[in-house]
Amino acid sequence: MSFSEKIAGLMARPHQDAVPRDDVPWYLKYSARILGIVGAFFCIILGLYNCTGVITINAASVASGILMMAIGFFVMAVEAPCCCMFVDFVQKLAEKADQRPYWNRAALYVGLSIIPLIIYFGLATIFACGLIFGTGVLYGMMSLGKKATAEEMRNAAVQSGIAGTGSTPNIASNDRASIVNNAQPFSFTGAVATDSNV
Repeated sequence: MSFSEKIAGLMARPHQDAVPRDDVPWYLKYSARILGIVGAFFCIILGLYNCTGVITINAASVASGILMMAIGFFVMAVEAPCCCMFVDFVQKLAEKADQRPYWNRAALYVGLSIIPLIIYFGLATIFACGLIFGTGVLYGMMSLGKKATAEEMRNAAVQSGIAGTGSTPNIASNDRASIVNNAQPFSFTGAVATDSNV
């Protein structure tokens, strides 16, 4: 068993399909999941650190810390349900999250990571919520799907009229590029001489 198969076995969910349903690269899936786990860990730890604002009677810091710990637990439950195996509903929550499209998870993570920053803007909050935000960005990239091949993009450009029959694009034939036809040439006039005695 190779190292990558061991990692895949550790990261696999109990009822996950052996054949992936989408064409998202494996490194993007695992990097999003690992960043989510690391972000959730730091969100819990730094949320606890923000709760020490009780000593200085900083209510915003405490509220942000409590919210960060709740967000960290939620992200940890979705991304690594094995870490929360003694909580009954975590496995069902993780399965339900895996069945949803990637853009749902991206929007949820980005939205959740902004709320503690609005409540309390501190260095610990920026770092922990930034990791969760980055996880949301990775899931957003995964929701965009696979990029087309060069041949498919070339065919689409020819069909839409952007590219001509030659190797250079025929901009004059494209009706969306009419602003280019009205452009004036650039010229350089140099510095204007001024008379300082006047």
